[in-house]
Amino acid sequence: MNDPLCGFMSYLEYEKRYSLHTCSAYKVDLEQFLDFVNNDFGVEEMNAISDQMIRSWLASLMDEGLTARSINRKTSSVKSFFKYLSRQEIIKKNPSLKIQGPKQKKRLPIFIEESKMELVTDMEVDESSYVEYRDKLIVDLFYSTGIRRAELIGLTLNQIDLSLGQIKVLGKRNKERILPLLPHLLTSLKKYIALREKHFIVESKTEGLFLTEKGKKMYPKLVYRIVNTYLSTVSTQDKKSPHVLRHTFATHMLNNGADLNAVKELLGHASLAATQVYTHNTIEKLKKVYQQAHPKA
Repeated sequence: MNDPLCGFMSYLEYEKRYSLHTCSAYKVDLEQFLDFVNNDFGVEEMNAISDQMIRSWLASLMDEGLTARSINRKTSSVKSFFKYLSRQEIIKKNPSLKIQGPKQKKRLPIFIEESKMELVTDMEVDESSYVEYRDKLIVDLFYSTGIRRAELIGLTLNQIDLSLGQIKVLGKRNKERILPLLPHLLTSLKKYIALREKHFIVESKTEGLFLTEKGKKMYPKLVYRIVNTYLSTVSTQDKKSPHVLRHTFATHMLNNGADLNAVKELLGHASLAATQVYTHNTIEKLKKVYQQAHPKA
């Protein structure tokens, strides 16, 4: 049962160009599923897997207490796998066609209020300190561009165009997009690059833009800690991650009249549906204003 899985993983990595993180998640989900049908039903052939077996697996996940969100992700992995097997004619019939995951509650994206973000962006740092200046710039870059954490970590010097005031970002599935830089951010980047060159020997423009205190490439946990530390000064909410700043960027843009399609392009979303979730926050804000202002409310 492993050969079709290997073929599917190669398909995801080289044809779909999914990230290593995404591929790893698919692999874990599918190995878990294949182990289940093997152990519970003694099935070793792909053609022998039925829709009842898939439903039985999903039911076992619910019994284990997994959230609807997690189960839906695993369902998506299995459906993609069988779609691939069917297209490759490895199986005669796709048993996942009628499979649906559990309904999940719609959750509005968590974001930081504009007044609180102003306190963050107005914070002063020691401009002679590489770490302090780097950390503040990272937070400002997240909030000003909506860039993803992996995209920020992957930024190199040659992706920064100071003359045009923009950065070229390599997003999901290696899709490129251009992000404009606000004047204050452009000034900060120029100062940071000069500070970086003062502290480290820059051998190539393909080196990472943001480096650790020891001159190594930044890593996800460090970036998370930086953002969490800054947001903890203005917010008591549980989530204070780089992705919250991405949500904050999108919400504030829409609240201030930005076109939905423009925000979609800036975020690097594949479909408009992914961006529309941020309009719910805008609608909630309008409802609040309406209830406070209307004499009959």
